[in-house]
Amino acid sequence: MSILIGEQEYFKGIGKIAYEGPSSDNPLAYRWYDENRVIAGKTMKEHLRFAVAYWHSFCGNGSDPFGGPTQFFPWDKKAEAVDRAKDKADAAFEFITKLGLPYYCFHDVDVVDYGSDVKENENRLQTLTAYLSEKQKASGTKLLWGTANLFSHHRYMNGAATNPDFNVVAHAGAQIKMALDATIALGGENYVFWGGREGYMSLLNTNMKREQEHFAQMLKMAVAYGRANGFKGKFFIEPKPCEPTKHQYDYDAATVIGFLRQHDLLADFSLNLEVNHATLAGHTFEHELQVAADAGLLGSIDANRGDYQNGWDTDQFPIDLTEWTKSMLIILEANGLQGGGINFDAKIRRNSTDAEDLFHAHIGGIDTVARALVIADSIRTNGEYDKIRKDRYASFDAGQGASFEKGGLSLENLFDHAAANGEPAMISGRQEYLENMINRFL
Repeated sequence: MSILIGEQEYFKGIGKIAYEGPSSDNPLAYRWYDENRVIAGKTMKEHLRFAVAYWHSFCGNGSDPFGGPTQFFPWDKKAEAVDRAKDKADAAFEFITKLGLPYYCFHDVDVVDYGSDVKENENRLQTLTAYLSEKQKASGTKLLWGTANLFSHHRYMNGAATNPDFNVVAHAGAQIKMALDATIALGGENYVFWGGREGYMSLLNTNMKREQEHFAQMLKMAVAYGRANGFKGKFFIEPKPCEPTKHQYDYDAATVIGFLRQHDLLADFSLNLEVNHATLAGHTFEHELQVAADAGLLGSIDANRGDYQNGWDTDQFPIDLTEWTKSMLIILEANGLQGGGINFDAKIRRNSTDAEDLFHAHIGGIDTVARALVIADSIRTNGEYDKIRKDRYASFDAGQGASFEKGGLSLENLFDHAAANGEPAMISGRQEYLENMINRFL
C-alpha cells in the first residue's frame, strides 16, 4: 500500500509505519504487528483485519460534557461542507496509508456534514462517495463497514427506528437508505446498526413491545433493500446497555441474539462487539465474545477500553494485554471473526492535541492486539490450556454423561445414577493455575 497524500500533507514528518520488532525503541514503528507473519495458518493481516474509525479519528475535537473543543485540526477549516469533507478524506487516507492498515469504516455524517434537507444530504454523500471511491482505488484501502448516525441529531432524541413519531422513523429510514447506497457503491463488506437512542428513559411514556417491533421492521426493510441492490455482506448489530438512554434495547450480546431469533433475522445478522460496551453491561469482553461465538454470530469488534473509575463510554485505546490475550483465545477457538474485522472505536484524550498523538494511539492499540494474538496462539499450541478445559468435562464424553448430552436419559435415570454412585468427588476448577499459565506466556 503506497502512501496517499492529497494537495496538502497533514501529518508532516511521519512516513510509513514499519514493523521493526520487539527490540525497537522507535515510537513510530510496530513492535508486534507484522502483517505477513503467519499464525495458526493465516497472516496477522488476515486474522485482525484492522480498520481506522473515521468518527473519533477525524471528527473528534476533544470536547466533553464540561468543555468545548481542544483539538483544532487543519482538515476542518473550510466553510463549505463538501470542501471540508474532501480535506478530511485526504487526511484520513494519508493517515490510513501511513499506518498501512487495510480497512476503514464510517458513519454517514462522519464523511460529510448533513443539513436539514434530505435530498441535499443525499447529494453531499453521493459526491463524497465518488471521492472516497477514487481514494480507495489509489490506495488499495477497503471499506470494512458503513453505517448511519441515527443518534446525534436532535430529531432522534426519542429514538430513531423506535421513535414514537412516524415522521422521525421515516427520516431514519432515509438515512439508512443513503448510508447503504454509499456502502454498496464503495464495496463495503458489512453494514452496522448501533441503536444509540433505541431505548427509553421511562416506561411511563413507552410502549416497549411496539417500539421493538418497529425496530425489527426497520431491520427487515434494510436487509430487503440491501439484498435487492447487490449488498452481499453481513449486517451487524452492536450491543450497548445504557448511556445515553437509561435502557437500550440492544443491551448485550445475549439480548441481541434473542431479539434476532425472535424476529427471524439470524440469517442476515451477526454481532459487532465493543469492549467498553461489555464493561458497561457488567460483563467482561471475553464473556460477550463467548456468547456471540457460541451462537455462531461473532462478526466484528470495536477495539477500545473504558476507565473503571468512570461509569460511561470513555472510548480509550486498548492497552490491556491480559484482557486481549483472553479474548484472542476465544477468537482463535471460534476460527476467527465472521466477515468483520477490528476497528479502533477509540479517541485520543482531550489534552492530546498533536497530530502525532493519533499515530501513537493507533500504534499502541495495534501492537497490543497483535501481541495478544501471538501469545494466545502460543498458549493454544502448548496444548495444556485446551487439555485442562477438555478434561474438566470428560464425564460427558462417554457413558451416561454422553447419553445425557444426546437427550437419552430421563430424571429417573439420573436418580438411579446418583443413588448408585454416591456423593461425587470434589474436582478443582484450577482457576488460579490457569491464570498463572496465562501470565507465564505474557
